[in-house]
Parts: sequence; C-alpha cells; structure tokens
Amino acid sequence: MDVSILIKEIKTYRELSAEEYVLLQRAYSFSKDAHSAQKRKSGEPYFSHVFQTALIIAKWRLDLPTIIAGLFHDTVEDTEKTITDIKKEFGDEVAFLVDGVTKISHIKYRGNTDQVETLKKMILAIGEDIRVVFVKLADRLHNMKTLSAIPVQKQRRIALETWEIYAPLAMRLGMSNISGELEDLAFPFLYPDEYVWLKNHVQEQYASRQAYLTRIESILKQELEKNTIPFVRIDTRAKRLASLYKKLLRYDMNVEGIHDLVAMRIIVPTVADCYAVLGIIHQLWPPLPGRIKDYIALPKPNGYKSLHTTVFCLENKPTEFQIRTQEIHEEAENGIAAYWAYHQGKGTKQYQKGQTIFAKQRDMEWIAQLKNWQKECANSEEFVNSMRIDFFKDRIFVITPTGEAIDLPLGATPVDFAYAIHSDVGDHCVGARVNGRMVALDHLLQSGDVIEITTQKNKKPSTSWMEFIKSSKAKKKIKVALKRLGLRDDHIPKMTEFKITYHDRVGILNDITAAIARMKINIVNVQFSPKNKNLMLIVCEVNEKEKTEKLVLKIKDVKGVKDISWTLGKN
Repeated sequence: MDVSILIKEIKTYRELSAEEYVLLQRAYSFSKDAHSAQKRKSGEPYFSHVFQTALIIAKWRLDLPTIIAGLFHDTVEDTEKTITDIKKEFGDEVAFLVDGVTKISHIKYRGNTDQVETLKKMILAIGEDIRVVFVKLADRLHNMKTLSAIPVQKQRRIALETWEIYAPLAMRLGMSNISGELEDLAFPFLYPDEYVWLKNHVQEQYASRQAYLTRIESILKQELEKNTIPFVRIDTRAKRLASLYKKLLRYDMNVEGIHDLVAMRIIVPTVADCYAVLGIIHQLWPPLPGRIKDYIALPKPNGYKSLHTTVFCLENKPTEFQIRTQEIHEEAENGIAAYWAYHQGKGTKQYQKGQTIFAKQRDMEWIAQLKNWQKECANSEEFVNSMRIDFFKDRIFVITPTGEAIDLPLGATPVDFAYAIHSDVGDHCVGARVNGRMVALDHLLQSGDVIEITTQKNKKPSTSWMEFIKSSKAKKKIKVALKRLGLRDDHIPKMTEFKITYHDRVGILNDITAAIARMKINIVNVQFSPKNKNLMLIVCEVNEKEKTEKLVLKIKDVKGVKDISWTLGKN
C-alpha cells in the first residue's frame, strides 16, 4: 500500500507536476494517519480500503482531486478529521467531493422496491458533481470484494443494495464493466444455491466454447489480413455469471440456448473498419435472422455502442461477435468515466463553485448530451464544468434517521418532510433536527440532509404553515386538518414568541411542549438559538394576555427552566 503504487498507476496516463506529487504524498500521509488506529472486520488496516478505492479511481484514469477524495472518502465519517480540516489542507474542490460522498454514505437500502429509483436519483442529486458518484462506485466495488469478512446479517443487505442500486446506477452511467462486476460480486450472497448450480453447470461449457472460439479466431484473422482490414486485437469475452443467470431465467435454464456464453470481440481502428469486419464475418458465416444489432448507428439509452451479430459458425453453432473501435470499447467498459478520463488528460482543471454546470436534462438524455459536450467543449476546463449534475435542480432528496430517501420539491421544509412520512407526523410536528441540529419548521432543506421530526400528541397543524410549505401533499393534508378544526387556511392568527433560557437536560423540550399542549395551545415552531445553546425559541398561536401569562407560569414550573420572556401578538 505504498504511495508509489498509486503514482505508478497515475503515470500510465498522465505526468504529475512537482506540486501534484507533493500534494498526493501529503494526502496519502493524511489519510494513513487518520485511519491508523482502525482495523477492518478482516483484520486488515482500515487504510487498505481507502487506498484500494483511490487505486480503482486511478485505474479509471480520473483526475487527481477525485483520487485524493478516494483516499479521504471515509475520513469525515470514521475519524476525528472534519471537512474543515480537509478544506484547510487540500482546498475546496477535494472537500466538496468528500462532503458529497459522506452524504451518500447515510443512505441505507433495505429492499423497498418503491425506493429504488428515488435512491438512484438521490445519489446523483447529492453528488452534484459526477466525480462524487465515481468515488462512491469505487468504494462500493472494493467493499464488495471484501464482503465475506463482515457479519452475515449485513452481507445480504449490502449485496442487495449493490444489486438493486449501485450496479444499475453504474449501468445508467454507461459503466457496463463496473456494473457487471458489482452484480457478479453480489450474486453469490443473494442467490447462493443458484450460484453453486451455475458454477457446476457452466464451467465445462465455458472451457469447450473457449477452445471453439480459438479455432474461429485463426480463420477470422486470416480473412481480415487477406482483405487488408486492420484490427487492434481479437479476444473473447465470457458472459458474466450474474448476467447469464438472468438470461437463463428467460430460457428455462437451458445453457445450450445461450449463444453469447462466450463471445468474440474484435477491436478495430475506425468505425468504417467495424462495418468492414461485419461484412467479412457475414461472408464467412450466415447470420441468424434478427440477431444483427447496430448499436453504433443507434446507441443504447445509456450510451452503449457496438456492432453485434450472431452467425451460424463452424459446425453450424450459433456464435456471437462484437465489433467496436478502441475508443468505443473504453466507453463501453467505463462509460462516463471514460469521457472524463479523455478530457482530464488534456490538463489540470479547477473546480469553480457556483457555475451552471449541467444542462436541464431528464433521465438518460443527459448522457447523450454529455457526449455532445465532449465533442464541443473547447478545453478541459469547460468539460469539467459540464460534469456538474444540475438536472435535479427542482428536487431535493433528504434522508430519514433510518436511511430512507425522501423526494421533495426544492424549497421544502421540515413540515413538508413530516407530511411525506405520514399525515400524523405532519399534524403533530413541533420541531425538527437537521443533521443533528434543531432548526425552525420553515428551515430550507438541502439534498443529503438527515432529518428527525419531534412530535407532540396534542399538537395541531398551524395555518401559518401554509405560508412556507412547498409540497402539494403537505398543502392538501394541512387543508384537511384545518377544515376538521374549523379553521380556514387563509386565516392567520396572532402568534406569540417565547424565549426560554434553560439548563440543558434530557427531555426538557418534551416537558415544555407537553405543558403547552395541556393548555390546548397550538405550537407553530420550535428552534434553538444558534448563538446561545441554552436559549429556546417557541412560537405559539395565542394572543390573549391572560392565557399567555398562565402559560408562562406553567413553563416556569418545568424543571430546568431558568427564565422566560415573550412577545405578545406577533404576526
């Protein structure tokens, strides 16, 4: 795990300046020191994981800030180091990437299929910069390679999350090789019996088909050379076990019906050469009707390109060929990472916060748009700017304390979040914690926030909430509740703000809100002063002086309350 291994990998695609070399050395030492006391479940030093994550990122040929973010991706969550420390030592760009990965780490998937698409969108939205997603995928790839070392009860949850969230996300980004590897790593943990069956039934088939393709390769090479058609290389690709299993389910588990168990791949210099090779193959062997796929002229939605054909080959056996250029091959293997690698090799880029970086695209359109930018961008800095994911700008994705993702409109507040959980949570909401800190109920939430709602049994919805909520669901639920209470949603009663100084203790907030509820007074908002940790601000729907004075006496009786003042009749 020496830094020289990382440097050697980076030097396969770019040179490091003297400043970058020193920066990488410092980052390596910073991460190693931060994780020095930690061990993995396998007994290995924890640093081995972050180092391998950074090495995977380097193998994808990504830029130096992303590699360094790989070294730091668990630092904030698992050590005493903070984002502020990273920003101070390594700058805003690295800190920004690490913060994005840290937010994503709060997400936990527990098999709720309704959450799958929300979680994928959330990971992209939280990331903002596509490099954050690259780091998370590299982190997950190495974790899956060492999954057997963790407790069995966690293995299935992580494997399921990988199978249903991260592998499809990688495929969505066009990173088919990484997607396939993630599925293969998750497969034996999710389907152990099927995995054993497949290994037993396919091993001999793989070997015999590999030998068969070796004979075909010799014939094809001779024919290409005779027709002076250049090729970079010809190799074979065995179908991945997980992919094979999913395909076998459609073929009644009949391995003989799978024609691409082992396929031949021909890499050529140009697109024109691709079609020339296709013609030669069809001259040698007749194609199966309907099995010619031109993904170069019509790429798949995730950007995948290649020519595919299945022909009746030697001994009349159906055999699949894939034909592509070297550039198309790299794109097919690593998707958007390949585009990033192509441009980052043109020079060092600087992250510029605040720029509009990604077009207003939806779903898979953004990958096609990205390819167009790759061709149009005049320099590498423009391309970096294009990597910001901005097409979710009208949505935010926040997290419950249990790791569930909630999709809300931009500008949403804790009240919107509460109603998204359940109407009872919304109706009885009195306060909220965002990332562990008490906030006002009209606080604007951001993607990646972890939110916990405080409720009170006798609490009722406030008409004033209608002034700041954003979600249609919250508006509908509040109107129903207000109608039930005999109030109009356009009726805004007078508010009184109470400033309460207190001695901190467990349960004091619950005791104070309970005292208010017993007087049948509605709480509108609860928050803690950011400047004075022992000052609580509570806004209530009460404008009668006599009732307010009685309430003050009740609050003063609560253990721990030192002093209280109020402003009567606040609008």
